[in-house]
Amino acid sequence: MQTIIFMGSTLEDIRNFPTSARQALGRQLLRLQEGLDPQDWKPMKTIGPGVREVRIHAGGAFRAFYVTNIGNAVYVLHAFVKKTQTTSPKDIALGQQRFKQIGK
Repeated sequence: MQTIIFMGSTLEDIRNFPTSARQALGRQLLRLQEGLDPQDWKPMKTIGPGVREVRIHAGGAFRAFYVTNIGNAVYVLHAFVKKTQTTSPKDIALGQQRFKQIGK
């Protein structure tokens, strides 16, 4: 089972999600630890190679950027509440910054 590493304030951000969103994201992170894909995801090449976005629909739109192709870990780069149709430049920039911190 892969280790989960939360980058920056990501764990605290997830703790601020509503209970239903936290639980749904937790189930998807467990799938990642087991080597499975989340049930709803898309690639986020603008953030970095291998970065994906897990999508949670639980009384709102919640997202988390992650990467699994570095070492034996799941790096959760950023988690946020999505408020518009497109991902905000601020969220993309933060994901890119944290991806670079991994030091691939």
